[in-house]
Amino acid sequence: MSENKSKYPISYGKPIKINSILDEIVREKRERIERQIHEGPGPAGIKEKARSSPPAYDFYKALVSSGSHLSLIAEIKRASPSRGMIRSDLDPAIQARAYQEAGASALSVITEEDHFHGSLKDLAIARQSCAIPILRKDFILHPFQVYEARAFGADAILLIAAILDDQDLFELAGLAAELGMHALVEVHDAKEIPSAIRSGTKIIGINNRDLSTFHVDINTTARLAPLIPKDFFLVSESGVSSAAVAKQLASWGAKAVLAGEALVTSPDINGLIKSITHIKCEQE
Repeated sequence: MSENKSKYPISYGKPIKINSILDEIVREKRERIERQIHEGPGPAGIKEKARSSPPAYDFYKALVSSGSHLSLIAEIKRASPSRGMIRSDLDPAIQARAYQEAGASALSVITEEDHFHGSLKDLAIARQSCAIPILRKDFILHPFQVYEARAFGADAILLIAAILDDQDLFELAGLAAELGMHALVEVHDAKEIPSAIRSGTKIIGINNRDLSTFHVDINTTARLAPLIPKDFFLVSESGVSSAAVAKQLASWGAKAVLAGEALVTSPDINGLIKSITHIKCEQE
């Protein structure tokens, strides 16, 4: 992994124009990374903590172990730009244990601070509270964040093709692998799929949410799934509001779904998770 960009994280990621929610989030994230690199333990301290952490759980293996049934990545999510605060009283420890006990294959923990009210503390608490793999879900732009993810207990990272060019995706996914983690590379339109394929990942996510407008359309999975080679493990993200929706996504080729809002607001987490994980995937 080249370190020549590490002092200036703004050189990572695609150019922004500040004409959408996503552009604003990326701008703020770059500024936050710049501050974090120069404050606290800094890159050297985070690298040391990452490399001395216990071995990561195998995120990919956990997803494929569901066999012919749909896998579930259950998300710890406090808020979103489109909905505002969803669960102000969310306890990541209680949520993580509930997800594991109900049969989720893996967790997703949102660590973006400004728009989703997440934190690395939530990630660390979730890691201490369960024994299944955890995905760090954030707007990852720089190697520093990959080291952070491993240092705070993540077993996988989300990489968003909409905000990263081919070289960034390849380098960040490669660093994740070097640290024993997997990368879930996310696309939300057809032109991003070749970049995801070239990144070196085994896992491609289709985000049904347009990150420019935050509008959700589950038919995004129907449109894009046929364009993704069958040797990639396909995850459908966003809009998974019920088992019925999850079943529809599975019929379009999803092998796993990522659900957050429906779970953190559900009065019956156990029942909802079981109803999703009992769904049979489309047979190839």
